[in-house]
Amino acid sequence: MSLTLDSRLLLEPVDIHKDKKNYIVEDKATGEFYEMTEVCIDAINKMNNGVPLGQIENHLKEKYPKEVVDLIDFANQLLELNLIDQIDGIKVEKQHREKVELGFLRISPKLGKFFFNRFTYPFYMILFVVILILFIKNPSLFPQRDDIFVFDIMVYNVILWLAFSFFLVLIHEFGHVLAMRAQNLPTKVEVSHRLFFVVLETDMSPVWKLAPKDRNILFLAGLCFDMVILFFSLIYLLMFPNGPRLANALMSLAVFDIVMRVIFQCCIYMKTDLYFVFENLSGCYNLMENAIQSIRKRLSILKVRLQGEVIFASERTTIIIYSIFYMLGIAATIAVYSIYYIPEVIYAGNHLLPGFTQSPTNLAFWDALVFSLQVSIYLLLLLYSWRKKYNHHKLRNEM
Repeated sequence: MSLTLDSRLLLEPVDIHKDKKNYIVEDKATGEFYEMTEVCIDAINKMNNGVPLGQIENHLKEKYPKEVVDLIDFANQLLELNLIDQIDGIKVEKQHREKVELGFLRISPKLGKFFFNRFTYPFYMILFVVILILFIKNPSLFPQRDDIFVFDIMVYNVILWLAFSFFLVLIHEFGHVLAMRAQNLPTKVEVSHRLFFVVLETDMSPVWKLAPKDRNILFLAGLCFDMVILFFSLIYLLMFPNGPRLANALMSLAVFDIVMRVIFQCCIYMKTDLYFVFENLSGCYNLMENAIQSIRKRLSILKVRLQGEVIFASERTTIIIYSIFYMLGIAATIAVYSIYYIPEVIYAGNHLLPGFTQSPTNLAFWDALVFSLQVSIYLLLLLYSWRKKYNHHKLRNEM
């Protein structure tokens, strides 16, 4: 159905509220959120009042003389987003729009507020400072490459690390869940990935219902719980340096896992928790996409035409700052892989590969075989996460 300046549009039910710079529009049917300028919101309100597109365009050009106003183009964008319900009284046919159902509604908001309230926020900040002081005064507490090798048998090390890391990640994500419930928001936890790491990820999309000042603690909630575990692990190692070997190994493994995760949280070239904090504080959304475009242009690798992403003049400084952190994050990732993960893989390979030359009656053979199966399962989870993300992007592009 073609649009003209005489067309009258009616939008799907949406919820609109003011953000730092622009407005957040929620599609109530799907739970999708979109950032729009004041001009767009003014246009939407007039569309819902039955005003023809031509009259709306003339009004907006008078009211916003410095803005480029093209109502036909804007209306087509709304059509692509499936936000138009009727055109000239005729229902618009569109693909079935399924709303993602979120959960954890059985967790009482009171429980969430027990962990996240105006008294606990300073507590988490103090813990972070104390942890930094502990590391500065006791450099030996900082993670070592051998911390993940608790046993002589490599299979046991992998099982312990995966199980223990999964347990710690669950606690991290449960922090996000409790923070969401403290605001009486639903959420869900699903398998995702960052680079080559399979991770659990809490759906934080409902945070766009909140004012910007209330979002950061939800993004930081997982790190808050990490700080609690890291603090008690460090205190234990300081108090019982010659304690039971397994207990000390577990505490060292907790320190290793959490510190590595915190370092990767600082690598905001991935969409980590700290990335969303940076984005929320700046009020500049789509930072990663815009920064990638900026970096490509500056490096003259590829000329990229902006596709639906608008870089406002007021955001350029923020994008440049983020681009710097983007490159520093890549450097930090390379450093962590070079110092920790690659040497660990080489050590494990040197330790295990000779096992395949042994007979099946030898423990070294089964150690190598089971370790290989564990790696295969991990790679399958990673491929599942990549495939799910690819299908999600493909579906959105087809809409």
